Amino acid sequence: MHAWVKASWLAAALATCAVPAVAQQTDIRIGVALEPPILDPTAGAAEAIDIVVYQNVFEGLTRVDQNGAVQPGLATDWTISEDGLTYTFTLAEGVTFHDGSSFDAEDVKFTFERILGPDSVNAHKEFYEPIESVTVIDPLTVELKLSRQIGNFLFDLGRGDAVIVAPESADNNANEPIGTGPFAFVQWDRGSRVILERYQPYWGEAPALSRATYLFIADTGAMTSALLAGDIDGTNNFGQEALAVFEGNPQFTVLVGSTEGETILATNNQKAPFNDLKVRQAMAHALDRQAIIEGATYGYGTPIGSHFAPHNPYYVDLTGTYPHDPEAARALLAEAGYPDGFSATLKLPPLAYARLSGQIIASQFAEVGIQLELINVEFAQWLEDVYSNKDYDLTIISHVEPFDVGNYANPDYYFGYDNPEFQALIDELNGTTDDAQRRELAVEVQEMLARDAVNGWLFQLPQTGVWNSKLAGMWPNSPIEGLVLRDIHWTE
Repeated sequence: MHAWVKASWLAAALATCAVPAVAQQTDIRIGVALEPPILDPTAGAAEAIDIVVYQNVFEGLTRVDQNGAVQPGLATDWTISEDGLTYTFTLAEGVTFHDGSSFDAEDVKFTFERILGPDSVNAHKEFYEPIESVTVIDPLTVELKLSRQIGNFLFDLGRGDAVIVAPESADNNANEPIGTGPFAFVQWDRGSRVILERYQPYWGEAPALSRATYLFIADTGAMTSALLAGDIDGTNNFGQEALAVFEGNPQFTVLVGSTEGETILATNNQKAPFNDLKVRQAMAHALDRQAIIEGATYGYGTPIGSHFAPHNPYYVDLTGTYPHDPEAARALLAEAGYPDGFSATLKLPPLAYARLSGQIIASQFAEVGIQLELINVEFAQWLEDVYSNKDYDLTIISHVEPFDVGNYANPDYYFGYDNPEFQALIDELNGTTDDAQRRELAVEVQEMLARDAVNGWLFQLPQTGVWNSKLAGMWPNSPIEGLVLRDIHWTE
């Protein structure tokens, strides 16, 4: 018997008799589009990892709140030396990992030495490379000394890449994560779900939820059915094409906010013909950004002209750098030696915005002579082919990490963008703490990426959550990757 039939039968039966009042619900079932490849955020780049474990299972010295501000985490306080190179952290007392082992400064030392070690698989080791030494002062005091100033250091310590792990369990965190957070890992039914439960000895304020189940539902239609049937209680990022089903329905709350997700037509800059600036400029002129936003996000996306979030105070609007101009695109292709255009592949992960954008872009590129073969891949294959092996021409993806423009300073990153002038700019930006100077440098960084047409800048990904109307405490915006459970609660 189907679950909804059972539920209807049971409701009818209960309606005929008096029943005692039941306790307020404390569990939640959340639908998410992608299954994480692993559950260790210090060993993988996929946002799907942080959606499940960030601030839930694992915690860092600091944490990022829903406004993007840095808050105390496992470090309750800190001091910074006058030269900005030495950070001394006071750690929370009475903290234990989910296996019962105690947390102390030695775990902090282990975590950062692991991140910086020669065998590190941390996706963003570069954020922490300026850490010159980690010194244990006493069990609840640790000192991090930097080789140079880092303007975003406290924020970077609050990323999923820097959550604190224990030497006893670190090697198994990919499959059985053990952290210090308010929720402990229970089980992972691959292809189906991950279950977390409230960790009773949690050192901080106990969450209202007792249990959270993440169900993997890639298809928007299936997600819609699951929401309407009550099989899930909500999702943090629902397909915009079906939002109208829930808008105005009193049983649901629709939360529309912003994310850090720059959605781009990522380009293999090391591969011909994309290593030719004129070709990349031609592709930029071929893109009708507004048409892509209307077709792929149903108007909810925000246009971007470089790799920077529009809500960032350093943002500058560069959407007019290469305006939609098919004639200019054809002329640039001819100058580059492709008067009849060329053919290329476009690998698309299983995300609605990517596959819808891909169809629209293929049509727009065809107008200027660029013929695209659309190749749909599963996310694990995308990570292997595109992100790891750089085996691609073009792809579409949202880069959801905050202030991740520094990726372009790494010539080995999957874009293959190698510009020493840009790399020097990023070094200067990372080492600057004065806000006015940081803004000037950030604007220069954005302008250089826009001029070089490194990627096709499409739109800032919106966050469109759909939740049971009796739930509260969900983040409307996503200033950092994750779906933080600590404030979510049932109101009745």
